[in-house]
Amino acid sequence: MTYYEFFELPPNLSIDLKDLEKRFYTLSRKWHPDMFARKSEAEKQQSLDATALLNDGYRVLKDPIQRSLYLLKLEGFDIGEQGTKDVPPELLEEVFELNMAIEELKDGDESVRPQLEAAEKKFEGMRSDIDRELETRFAAWDSSRDRNVLNEIRRLLNRRKYITNLINQTHVPDRI
Repeated sequence: MTYYEFFELPPNLSIDLKDLEKRFYTLSRKWHPDMFARKSEAEKQQSLDATALLNDGYRVLKDPIQRSLYLLKLEGFDIGEQGTKDVPPELLEEVFELNMAIEELKDGDESVRPQLEAAEKKFEGMRSDIDRELETRFAAWDSSRDRNVLNEIRRLLNRRKYITNLINQTHVPDRI
């Protein structure tokens, strides 16, 4: 049973989070292990299995990135580690300079800190742009069920993951 089936939701990428939360609490009351304390061992196990599915499903479905990765997997797309190694061509030079600046900062050169802070802001803006584009693609998938849209979503998710890694690299603490 998929998370969508368990929550009795269509396999959409755009989800009403208040409705999802309401369904979560309704199902929590229905499957809570305390409700099965005096039941057979098989029914107790069914309650535990349903509760695990409920919690995992809720965690995945409430997060748009996790939800989209889950749907891609359901639709047969490979969602492994591809993409994190693929540097977007327009960022090649910038990533090289970024890596050099990080090394300089590690060696004690504080003068590169503003460069890293500016890069972090730029990458955060790029990630926000991707998130907005993902919302548009989510709506396109929900209305069309066109697998080409899922290919676009997968490409955007790979790019987003790469940029998130860059944000993590550029975010340096006050002291290294």
